[in-house]
Amino acid sequence: MPPRPGTDATAAPATSARPASPAAAGAGSARLGLLLGIAAMAMFGLTVPMTQLATGSTAAPQLSPLFVTSARAVVAALCSATLLLLTRAAWPTRAMWPLLALAALGNAIGYPLLLAVALRTETSQHAAVIIGLAPLLTSAVAALAWRQRVAAGFWACALAGCALVVAFSLWRAQQAGQGFAPSAADLGLALGVLAASVGYVAGARITPALGAERVICWVTIAALPVTLPLALWSGAQQPAWAAVAPSAWLGFAYVSLFSMWIGFFAWYRALAWGDAVRVSQVQLLQPFFAMLFAWPIHGQPVAAESLGFGLAVVATVWLGRRLSPPR
Repeated sequence: MPPRPGTDATAAPATSARPASPAAAGAGSARLGLLLGIAAMAMFGLTVPMTQLATGSTAAPQLSPLFVTSARAVVAALCSATLLLLTRAAWPTRAMWPLLALAALGNAIGYPLLLAVALRTETSQHAAVIIGLAPLLTSAVAALAWRQRVAAGFWACALAGCALVVAFSLWRAQQAGQGFAPSAADLGLALGVLAASVGYVAGARITPALGAERVICWVTIAALPVTLPLALWSGAQQPAWAAVAPSAWLGFAYVSLFSMWIGFFAWYRALAWGDAVRVSQVQLLQPFFAMLFAWPIHGQPVAAESLGFGLAVVATVWLGRRLSPPR
């Protein structure tokens, strides 16, 4: 812009704020992305005991897993539609819809359904064994999707963290006298975690263009052609609505608003700001959040050994970040 008449184009202002360097801005975004990722994992960690509240067990069933999965996505879609209308958000481009559909398949249908089915027969601790694989799977999917080459030390830390989570979950299961043996529920959970990882990365790919808040909104709306009919059908099959406990409805409300909607605001933004390959490692904390929240909900106190394993897992996340500087 040319100088105004009567001014010296070469004179500098007496006081001026120096803009932050791109490196400093990038480091700040990376730190904020990590913090948002931890907050999202806390919300997702609470999903496990809350889902179990909603579905109950085989001996004392509450809401059916199919109803919990589909109806929670419908509730989130209604909230999403309201938000999109109030903010007059633009529609996604044609190129975005395949990624939205992929995210909907993984995050709104696949993982929630397989988790809800498994929690009918397995405990939260047992489910945490498989959920602990999420960081490694998400990192692998993200590295393939973005064609990133990360240091071998990063993968070593990821494997070490996953091994700690699996070892801790196995120890907890053995302490409870439950043991551990591969089963259909374990296979379903593993497939569910893989579906969630693909969904996370698909959503993160379009977050910079669409925005984190709008991504999950459009994901839940994209799932409506599947989730709405399933919610109506499974609701009609639900026996004895009056017998459903208030705690089950509380669990359903949580997984509808936080697990399926608000938590993704933080998570997609974290993946976009903090580099999906590295931020995905905070998923290692999700099983420990689940066990921590299971204390007040299911009366399972956290032992000192749990804190020790948790600190070890956090150390692997920190070391992995140090060994894989942001690009």
